[in-house]
Amino acid sequence: MRSTHVCHVSTLIHRNSTLSITAYIKGAYLPKFKNLLLQNLMDTPPSPPWEVLVLVAHYLDPKTLAIASCVSSSWLSSMSSDHLWIPFLTSHFPSLSNLPSSSSDAISCRRLFGVAHSAAKRRRKNPEKPKLSLADLVFAVSISAADDSGGGGITVMKPGESLVTDPPGVFCFDVGFGSNGGLAVEEGVKEVKITWNVILKGWREVFTMMDCKGKICFKAGGEGCFSIGLPAPGCCSSSVASAVVADMNLGMIRCDEKRSNGKVKVEVNKVSVGILSVVGWRYIGVEHGLRYLQHFLLT
Repeated sequence: MRSTHVCHVSTLIHRNSTLSITAYIKGAYLPKFKNLLLQNLMDTPPSPPWEVLVLVAHYLDPKTLAIASCVSSSWLSSMSSDHLWIPFLTSHFPSLSNLPSSSSDAISCRRLFGVAHSAAKRRRKNPEKPKLSLADLVFAVSISAADDSGGGGITVMKPGESLVTDPPGVFCFDVGFGSNGGLAVEEGVKEVKITWNVILKGWREVFTMMDCKGKICFKAGGEGCFSIGLPAPGCCSSSVASAVVADMNLGMIRCDEKRSNGKVKVEVNKVSVGILSVVGWRYIGVEHGLRYLQHFLLT
């Protein structure tokens, strides 16, 4: 083939002395060379046989398998086989590996693993810092006798920055009554009205945590407890219960003062308020409580 081209060029030069070798090469061979070069650049190397892909896939982790499946349609087919993903599904999410499925709602193991993995990441995601702080809030607690047994009532306003967590780190605070003294009534079972409001400073918003009546036994050294479910944050807050409750505990002491009839009076001298989770009935953290309150106070 090469000798034929050489002879062809020599013949043309011999027949027409004005035609140079350079001009002939540029006109006849350079365009063909450019086309050949472009074709080689555009051609992708051939994909490895699917048997090799499947063999390699057995040694890859889920993340690498997912990335490799994006290379091409053939790689997607090789890397998405159920027999590759079932071991990962069984080890990471065993509760999903044996789900019954029919032909109408069947889902590939790769897809099921991806859905479960995304859900797990969302659960592990650290929540955002609350937009509220305790310094933005004022706690208003009111306790009064619900009948005519006397004793009147008492209200305390406690700025958030002066609140002390009890125990530390949880949304439970001792509001007390300070030098004002507490509600004093005769010993015995009495009905009281309890109110706890959380106020955004400047009275910009008010959220009622608790507003109820109940009976407690007033006696020296005794305690009283009130709990009421809180609404869920969001559009359904008025009709859907949340997983937290408002909690109030009262502590009592004996009064030195006695009634004219000789009966002993008992005074409520300690009040603590908090938010309890119904899961395990433990107090939630301070940040968790602030995130809950901001749904109602930062509207």
